[in-house]
Amino acid sequence: MPTVSKSELKAKMLEYFRNVEKSGEELIVTSNNVPTLKVVPIAKNKSVEQVFGDLRSTVRIDDSIMEPDTDEWDV
Repeated sequence: MPTVSKSELKAKMLEYFRNVEKSGEELIVTSNNVPTLKVVPIAKNKSVEQVFGDLRSTVRIDDSIMEPDTDEWDV
């Protein structure tokens, strides 16, 4: 994760912003060598397949969840 001082960012802000947009990598801004800000790109909307694709065929639905259960109730 690249870092840049506030003064360097001020001088070349547009260039740094374009790099963040292009690479998608976060940028840490420092003040007196202490991290103070983090510039991150806005996440783009992903399709359901992109978000949950790795889980396909790994999730199991248990039909018993829909069955009535009176064990906890005084009937």
